[in-house]
Amino acid sequence: MSRFLEPFLREYDVEMDATRRMLERVPEARLEWKPHAKSKSLGELATHLTELPRWGERLREDTFVVGSEQAPPMKTSREFLSRYDSNVATSRAAIAAMSDDDLKSEFTVLRQGQVFFKLNKRIMLRRVLLNHMIHHRGQLSVYLRLHDVPLPAVYGPTADEDI
Repeated sequence: MSRFLEPFLREYDVEMDATRRMLERVPEARLEWKPHAKSKSLGELATHLTELPRWGERLREDTFVVGSEQAPPMKTSREFLSRYDSNVATSRAAIAAMSDDDLKSEFTVLRQGQVFFKLNKRIMLRRVLLNHMIHHRGQLSVYLRLHDVPLPAVYGPTADEDI
């Protein structure tokens, strides 16, 4: 296994577990709520987090077209978590199968027929899969806090849980 992948997959597992704990707390009755007119709804944000792990699987190819995939509608915690768990497992297997040469190859993201950005796959794993997920998980924590949903521990105790 690649020298990059072994520690990356350990981090992947930790971050996916932390995101799952946050998704477990999404209040089904509030999926349409938005903190601002320009913001994603709680359900849209939870869906986005549920789908982000798929980037590991997408990297089997060399390109991705933004908007080419549509997530199935999810309205219950069980649906979010089932889809998330499946995406995490499939993605992890795809990542673990990557070689050093795979990681060095370039990946292109297209948007509206134009190159949106290009990065090597190793950077895609870090920036688009992990960092992007961590960013949106932070947003979800704010959404949950605004609804008085107790937050799970992520990198240490929260005001709601003592670990």
